Amino acid sequence: MEIIEFSELLKNGMREIGIDLTEKQIKQFFFYMELLIEWNKKMNLTAIVEPKEIILKHFIDSATIVKEIGKNDRIIDVGTGAGFPGIPLKIIKSDIEIVLLDSLNKRIKFLEEVIRQLELEKIKAIHCRAEEAGKNKEYRESFDIVVSRAVANMSVLSEYTIPFIKIEGKGIYMKGAEIKEELENSKKAIEVLGGKIEKVEEFCLLKTNIKRNNVIIHKKQTTCGKYPRKPGEAKKNPIK
Repeated sequence: MEIIEFSELLKNGMREIGIDLTEKQIKQFFFYMELLIEWNKKMNLTAIVEPKEIILKHFIDSATIVKEIGKNDRIIDVGTGAGFPGIPLKIIKSDIEIVLLDSLNKRIKFLEEVIRQLELEKIKAIHCRAEEAGKNKEYRESFDIVVSRAVANMSVLSEYTIPFIKIEGKGIYMKGAEIKEELENSKKAIEVLGGKIEKVEEFCLLKTNIKRNNVIIHKKQTTCGKYPRKPGEAKKNPIK
């Protein structure tokens, strides 16, 4: 896809969710897409490789949470994968500080290249498991917002992510269509970890039937020091 067609599709799609992009931002998204497609030939970064699908299901989908983010917020994207939603958020809101966290080093190498090529500032990619980073004093309860997209069910994801959030901060979890049972089963874990479900935003991506749910959690109290537990424990034995 040429940049002129890309620009029109991205610009129009973003406008529909209330975001106006500059020419610089459009070019950054275009280079990001090109890098994603190129690196994906060598490693499995994404199953979505067609440009129109990347625009809709990666870029615009990631941008649906922009309205939840304040000026100069410090954010961690847990299980960022190929950089979603973290890098689109950074392109749109240059003032935020963001940490991209992933347990696979090959993804971190890709993200470092994206950061370098797009000349992004106040952003870094960290190779670490969430359970280990969540115990690190540099990261524990030091972020205004934690974001996560398509990583794990809410009970497990809560243990991975809530320890990173400051008191009065929030978690933003980007989920698929069917989450009612998942949310019900996660209430205890969220409460134990110091959080409370604030709202669930259900919507369809632009003019499609692709359903999404963005779950917002408010951090009300500090997380007990025993959490997160050692790697694998949350998945094997979720808080109930």
